[in-house]
Amino acid sequence: MNRRKFVATSIAAGAATIASSAARAAEKRTVRIVGVSCSPRKGKTTATAVGIALEAAKAVDSRVKTALVDLGGMEISGSSGGANTTKDDFDKVLPMFANPIPDGIIIGSPSYFRSMSALCKAFLERLAVLRKPRLILADVPTGVLAVGAYRNGGQELVIEQIQSIMLCHEVMIVGGKPGAHQGATLWNAYDDDITKDEFGMATAKQLGIRVAEAALRLTAAKA
Repeated sequence: MNRRKFVATSIAAGAATIASSAARAAEKRTVRIVGVSCSPRKGKTTATAVGIALEAAKAVDSRVKTALVDLGGMEISGSSGGANTTKDDFDKVLPMFANPIPDGIIIGSPSYFRSMSALCKAFLERLAVLRKPRLILADVPTGVLAVGAYRNGGQELVIEQIQSIMLCHEVMIVGGKPGAHQGATLWNAYDDDITKDEFGMATAKQLGIRVAEAALRLTAAKA
């Protein structure tokens, strides 16, 4: 083998080794998905639905780790415009979305008068701190679910509202599979036992799966 072929072979071998090492690192890297329940009712239907989505996400791959943030009972004020120096429970929540940055996000809200909860709106307004000086959540796969008192109780409107806000962070919006193309829609028709809504539970699980799959693909692509 002449010197030129030797160098070329060595470079190719080195590149293959680096690629292999990166692939192994990606296989071992934890993929962290954070779910947030934006219902003022702690531990109720919205929190349960988000938890179901997270469980489905975790079942996709052993690398997927999940965390549920239940805003129920917390005091979070909306943005006052400009630099927000309000001190409330948002300060306890913020590290979950910035330190470290999650690989995937699932946001759930009840439908109140065909709109997201006031708590959800306040939380999303305060997330504006993650937009400057750079878009911290850019390209993070994000799924949304909504719970309503009726089967057609404004859930899809709530999903669109939340997605519109999160697009200001330039996240990657992830829907579910049929029939949850936009996001998961659940019906609280069984005295707060949301698990009896079989269709809704299926959409929550599909959403969790899709967010996990997207997060895993992006993690591998970054390796």
